[in-house]
Amino acid sequence: MPAIAAVDVAQDPLGATLEERGAVFRVWAPHAERVAVVGDFNDWDEEADPLEAAEHGVWEGFVETASAGQAYKFAIWSDGKQLQRIDPHAREVTSSVGNGILTDRTFDWEDDNFRMPDRNKLVIYELHVGTFHRQDPERVGTFDDVVGKLDYLAWLGINAIELMPTAEFAGDVSWGYNPAHPFAVEGAYGGPAGLKRLVKEAH
Repeated sequence: MPAIAAVDVAQDPLGATLEERGAVFRVWAPHAERVAVVGDFNDWDEEADPLEAAEHGVWEGFVETASAGQAYKFAIWSDGKQLQRIDPHAREVTSSVGNGILTDRTFDWEDDNFRMPDRNKLVIYELHVGTFHRQDPERVGTFDDVVGKLDYLAWLGINAIELMPTAEFAGDVSWGYNPAHPFAVEGAYGGPAGLKRLVKEAH
């Protein structure tokens, strides 16, 4: 059996990558006959933004009208069927069975120069975001709720937080060990922006 050539995802990452104007979309669909991207940027028109077949089963294309915050999916034709599928490399989703969201990956870390304590001085607190400091019994806790208790953790002598899984999972209540989208951060917790805020404030 011939070897399968690897896709250089560092140079050409799969999923959606925002650029200064528009976004590049890439998806691995080696058995597809045709692929397009649909979303808020083209009124979910399956004919508006077809992707081109590249190497190793990857389909790619640039959509100039795409911008941060817009929802999208891939339309895939194969074996006479047409399906719409959420991006398996989405960094943010509306829900585990919903749409991908174009996410702006830039963030102002404000010259964060955090240094990890020596390993023999670590006092680690394993933390479940959904239940640690929930403000409302009708909803799960969020990254911002955790930020509100950082001073308390420091008073206890904690100097490191180990978050239980935060990848997007089915439903809003979970230990996190049932990930649906491993590249996306759980939306009920605050999504990728909320996680970045927590990291910055903890540092």
